[in-house]
Amino acid sequence: MGFFSNLFGGGEPKQDIAELVKNGAFLVDVRSPGEFSSGTAKGAVNIPLDKIGNSLKRFEGKNHIIVFCRSGMRSGQAKSILNQNGFNNVTNGGPVTSVISALKK
Repeated sequence: MGFFSNLFGGGEPKQDIAELVKNGAFLVDVRSPGEFSSGTAKGAVNIPLDKIGNSLKRFEGKNHIIVFCRSGMRSGQAKSILNQNGFNNVTNGGPVTSVISALKK
């Protein structure tokens, strides 16, 4: 996967996401609360992109973190913020629909 698609979209392969979730990954929907309330992946928590920097404590001690949004753009930004703050166990899950689809398999 190219640099920009890895940073801003696309996400990881579906089978990797399903495996990570099976192994206890922390699922984080970085969309707005309104978007989150319209439906999300089972077990996901809502931490909007603009709140990631102030919510770093919520990520501490997590074995793996999967961030996702509507298209993969905001989750790419969230991954960058988390990486810059020392969280290297972060996967950009890309679009919420891809994460939901991966979890159904």
